[in-house]
Amino acid sequence: MRAVAARPSGSGRYLSAGQAAVRAARLAELHPGLVAVRQVGRSRGGRPLVLVSVGRGPRHVLAVGGPHPNEPVGTATALHLAERAVQEPELRRGGEVTWNVLLCLDPDGAALNEGWLGGPLTMERHYRSFYRPALEDQPEWLPAAGSGRAALPETAALTTVIDELRPFLQCSLHGVDVGGTFVQLTGPVPGLAEPFARSAAAAGLPLERGPYDAFFWPSPGPGLYVMPAAGAKDRFAALAENSAHSTWSYVQRHGGVTAVVEVPMWAAPGVADAAPHPDPAGALGEAAGVLLRETEPLAELLALARPLLPAPEGPLLRSALWHLSIVPQLALDWSPEAVAADVGSLSVLSGAHLAGVAIQTARMPVRIAALLVRLLQGAEGPAAAELRRRAGRLLAAHVERFRTGFGVRPVPVGEQVAHQARAVVAAAGALL
Repeated sequence: MRAVAARPSGSGRYLSAGQAAVRAARLAELHPGLVAVRQVGRSRGGRPLVLVSVGRGPRHVLAVGGPHPNEPVGTATALHLAERAVQEPELRRGGEVTWNVLLCLDPDGAALNEGWLGGPLTMERHYRSFYRPALEDQPEWLPAAGSGRAALPETAALTTVIDELRPFLQCSLHGVDVGGTFVQLTGPVPGLAEPFARSAAAAGLPLERGPYDAFFWPSPGPGLYVMPAAGAKDRFAALAENSAHSTWSYVQRHGGVTAVVEVPMWAAPGVADAAPHPDPAGALGEAAGVLLRETEPLAELLALARPLLPAPEGPLLRSALWHLSIVPQLALDWSPEAVAADVGSLSVLSGAHLAGVAIQTARMPVRIAALLVRLLQGAEGPAAAELRRRAGRLLAAHVERFRTGFGVRPVPVGEQVAHQARAVVAAAGALL
């Protein structure tokens, strides 16, 4: 498989789920017999979940776009992969391989983030339209055993597709706001490290060497992380996500591997710093303190705002409450004693590990402030207007800190999409 290809038209911008579906339908019209488009389910809000398949081979790749709605790159990459599979017959391996892309796993959430897609892709505009679901509203997570919860409709649709296709590779197409690029794997993919690093270099993206999401995962190469064995430390305690109870791991029952491919909207060079950190204990303690200080006024503001909100419930409020709820435990997770107990010695922590923690201390307040601003948009009266002004000032300050504090550069959408697609193609090639 070729690692680099001519970029299909339109990959230089983000797409809404609806725009991607229209483009996919057109692709099927142009290539009947090769491209099939079908609805495989509906979201909680009744929106269609659209699967595009290119080829008719017995071996399947499945790429999942839009698993987190604040990460719009995945839907653009999913369509890009379908277009590449049409244009490059070698990806289909002489008819052996079918490429399947689920354009958007959470179209309801994506609709709540569409406000910034049509204008300048600035960080300020991104957070003015920000929404990321609370954990229980995220469709990649299976209900915990004994929870009594049914799977979300989106989750059930995805697992049904996995059971039907039995893919040898599933790729979950994620993005980060600020950071670098990395891949989380549910099993080894020998031969992926070199093409992944080469692709990142071509896009000018730092390989993330200590990502917050894979802080405790073993790494077979720069930017690659393999899910720990059962019983080993998976995530910080504040993150209730359990990788073993996810749609990522679900594919293993059919002998497949999942690659969660992350690509940044704004690249931060510090996440690639593999040198030992000179004072990890001090940096961890400072991060915990900053996190608590910066979120305390936001918690107070939300408490004042709740009686004034036009809707007592809803996804934005659930998200704000969830983000605030994990802050105290996260600060405990970052105590030097807790981290040392998990990693053995703080001396193993690199500059990248602490850069990832520092970025998270800025990410949490900016997200909560963004959700507060959106929640207060529909509130009426002078008290609500004053709270709206306060929330807006806090959001502006937190965005400025995020924008200027980590030496970031914006990554053009075309570079994000091209790199993410190259990573998927390289993973498929390595497994084949």
